[in-house]
Amino acid sequence: MIKHQRGLTLSGLLVWGVFLVVVAVFGMKVVPTYLEYYKIQKDTKAAVAQVGPEATVADVRKAFDRFAEIDMLEFSSNQLEISKENGRIVVEFAYEKRIPLFANVSLVIDYQGSTQK
Repeated sequence: MIKHQRGLTLSGLLVWGVFLVVVAVFGMKVVPTYLEYYKIQKDTKAAVAQVGPEATVADVRKAFDRFAEIDMLEFSSNQLEISKENGRIVVEFAYEKRIPLFANVSLVIDYQGSTQK
């Protein structure tokens, strides 16, 4: 009767450990930018809902700035494109986020969103 050993070698453990650390560090750098994007999306929708269809561009920007201040966003209302389509206010935004990974390597993510359905 032959018994086969089961388990993980030390080198295999090190390789998997390094892989998990790299994935965790990558996640810790990328996840906050996704959260920021969803906060911006939520705040633009809330600002449009708050001001109503007869509001001016300045009213929408002020409402967004109040929501952005509460959520502590670095995103400014000046980066919003505000227009009216079919009597409804539509707010669009697009921006680029550069995440430094290591040395001279960065990850660039292009975010864009709109309140239009």
